[in-house]
Amino acid sequence: MNVEDLRNYCLTKKGTSEEFPFDSETLVFKVMGKMYALTGLSSPEFSVNLKCDPEKAIQLREQFPAVQPGYHMSKKHWNTVYPNEGITDEQLLEWIDHSYDLVVAKLPQSLKKQLS
Repeated sequence: MNVEDLRNYCLTKKGTSEEFPFDSETLVFKVMGKMYALTGLSSPEFSVNLKCDPEKAIQLREQFPAVQPGYHMSKKHWNTVYPNEGITDEQLLEWIDHSYDLVVAKLPQSLKKQLS
């Protein structure tokens, strides 16, 4: 997977927008204004930060060397994933879905209704 694949997949998810809220190099994907994925466009190695259930985050880090605590993020709730280091596209898509679903679950009811 590469940045363009990530972008294309995230933009298929309901309520998703792409933004550059931090700088011109950090592409952020949000659902209804809340972040669920971000990646650096100028990084030498492709990686993506994804929100993750804290227990699952620890399990993934123990199981996959390519999954690290979230870079510049809350280490409890975010992982940095290096997809080209032994992570299949299917696994990454599953983790993107998990991140998106976690964020949607925390949205106010009014925003959840807009997604329906």
